[in-house]
Amino acid sequence: MENKTRHAIGLMSGTSLDGVDLVYVKFLIEPGYSFEILESESVEYSELWKKRLTEAFTESGENLMALDADYGEFLSKLVLNFIRVKNIKKIDLIASHGHTIFHQPDKKYTLQIGNGAIMAAMTDYKVICDFRTQDVALGGQGAPLVPIGDELLFSEFDFCLNLGGFANISYADKGTRKAFDICPVNIVLNQYTRSIGLEFDDKGQMAAEGQVHELLLDELNNLEFYRMSHPKSLGFEYVTKSIFPLIEAYPMELKDILRTYAEHAAVQIAKVVNEVENFNPGSNSRLLVTGGGAYNDFFIQRLRHHLKAEVVIPDADIIEFKEALIFALLGVLRDQRKVNCLKSVTGASKDHSSGVVYQI
Repeated sequence: MENKTRHAIGLMSGTSLDGVDLVYVKFLIEPGYSFEILESESVEYSELWKKRLTEAFTESGENLMALDADYGEFLSKLVLNFIRVKNIKKIDLIASHGHTIFHQPDKKYTLQIGNGAIMAAMTDYKVICDFRTQDVALGGQGAPLVPIGDELLFSEFDFCLNLGGFANISYADKGTRKAFDICPVNIVLNQYTRSIGLEFDDKGQMAAEGQVHELLLDELNNLEFYRMSHPKSLGFEYVTKSIFPLIEAYPMELKDILRTYAEHAAVQIAKVVNEVENFNPGSNSRLLVTGGGAYNDFFIQRLRHHLKAEVVIPDADIIEFKEALIFALLGVLRDQRKVNCLKSVTGASKDHSSGVVYQI
């Protein structure tokens, strides 16, 4: 008889470079899927790791290989310390997202560093990683991958919105899960706050004091990406090519940059949700908001201003660790050889079970 529980550790590193999220989760896999987060922790990156990950985009192939190995060792040490400090005894697998360096699905490649073989060797546990490459090979965007978790674990919400480096959304459309990246968020906002030595705009207080630059807002809202049909996804390359040059073309105070970009992101998110709701008039939709942006009070205020749906801010464990939780689920599904990538979401040629398994 198949064991109906799985204990997994999930690791997630986002594009906003705020650190690595770790969760230890107990999954009940029949009937359906439910979860209990037993332990969780966020580990901030050192300045050295922030520098290495930021500069990886311009490194040589040889240096990237070295970085992949070093980062795999770094993640292994984090996991081993997490296991020791939390006194974790039962582990079926470790599921690691790694850290995205390149993401160009239209050119058939994506790269998440964090060497899985090294992690398996150092931890002596089964490690499942590299969840995106197979989807890209099947013609998909390789992103977003979280929607399978929204489908299985958070189906009571009409929309699931993650506010991380990028805003991505997931929802059911006539029984079919749809999901895509909407726009960059924290990857832009945090870039500018770091120019004055702050990791982020705490609760959006600086943005709240700024003024919207209407010309810039109009240019941002008219970017071609927003006219593209989904599935579609975003990477850091897009931000450096299309977002930063627009902002830098206007001499502005920091608070006005933050205010204008926050308004832009809120408008784009609301546009997506409201358009879906227009096809379901009279519905009392609920939007679950997770990710670091859920703590940005001013941004949430602007989102509520533009939205028809009810905005739900969950407990801190879900806000901060939902993505790590769902990557743990992706690992469990891969271990069961069950579908964890949906073609309706990524645009791949078929649903499939993705992830590379390392077991020493």
